[in-house]
Amino acid sequence: MSRAFVNEDAEGPKPRYDLPERDDPDYDEAAAWALLDGARAGDTHSAEVATGYVWGEAKLRAYVQRILVRARQQRDDQLVQLSERFLG
Repeated sequence: MSRAFVNEDAEGPKPRYDLPERDDPDYDEAAAWALLDGARAGDTHSAEVATGYVWGEAKLRAYVQRILVRARQQRDDQLVQLSERFLG
């Protein structure tokens, strides 16, 4: 389990992830977003627990690649960086 983006000193409530049911065809895409959102918040651990996937999960690469394209188009530098690290 990656702890690369965990802020051990973070205060306040942990992020909540609104995920569809595991058997939903959109689950993996939502999980990819949740992992990136968790990293953005400095709490990959909660996202990993919520999704059941670890940072860099090969099954989610195609979704993260699409997110990366969108992040570049929108000039969201932080999301670009996180997506690149995920794909690293």
